[in-house]
Amino acid sequence: MHSIDQSRRQALVKLVASSVVLSTGSAWARSIPTCILTPEQTEGPYFLDNKLERSDIRSDPYTGRNSAGVPLYLQLQVTAVKNGQCQALPGAIVDIWHCDAIGVYSGVGEGGSEKAQQRFLRGYQITGQTGKANFVTIYPGWYPGRAVHIHFKVRTPTRSGKADLLTSQLYFDEAVTQEVYQQQPYAQHATNFDRNEQDGIYRSGQGRQLLLKPEKDRRGYIALFNIGLNLS
Repeated sequence: MHSIDQSRRQALVKLVASSVVLSTGSAWARSIPTCILTPEQTEGPYFLDNKLERSDIRSDPYTGRNSAGVPLYLQLQVTAVKNGQCQALPGAIVDIWHCDAIGVYSGVGEGGSEKAQQRFLRGYQITGQTGKANFVTIYPGWYPGRAVHIHFKVRTPTRSGKADLLTSQLYFDEAVTQEVYQQQPYAQHATNFDRNEQDGIYRSGQGRQLLLKPEKDRRGYIALFNIGLNLS
């Protein structure tokens, strides 16, 4: 995770809840992606190919309710690394999914139960010419055995469906998590949340290279991450 300079921060705070918008004239929007490969990690629980193309993933299409929590504005820059060169990758399908503020995933449950039908905190975006995918979500909660994280998957359309390019997870700076978890609805569930180094997937899967350090904004937090794909 790279530090956010002032011009980049000014671009990020233009994100809006209903349709994530960034200033295309900003220095950040014109920046050249870095050639760093992103570590792969296990898919983990509950990936669903929902066909939910949306930038704001907080709402549940089944119930119409929004997930409670501190807003998180997340931009993922997808970069193709090939033969030592790198460039933005347009047309990639970027899925993200994670648990809610009290550690619950949507889409999990018995048969036709309401829980099984819900789809909150899930969605995908297709990268544009600059390789960027923008999301509005909430700061994730946690559940026993895992550090705070977001799952993501990058795919590309093929004639037979979609081909996975990378599946991995993003983690969070614990000082930021501690700050967020003092607020509701996190506070009721935040006691003794698992730290990054307690998480075996983080430790064994190069988790330090997958670390987000969100910056506080008047509406919540903003975070950037560059996803480097090996296409050699």
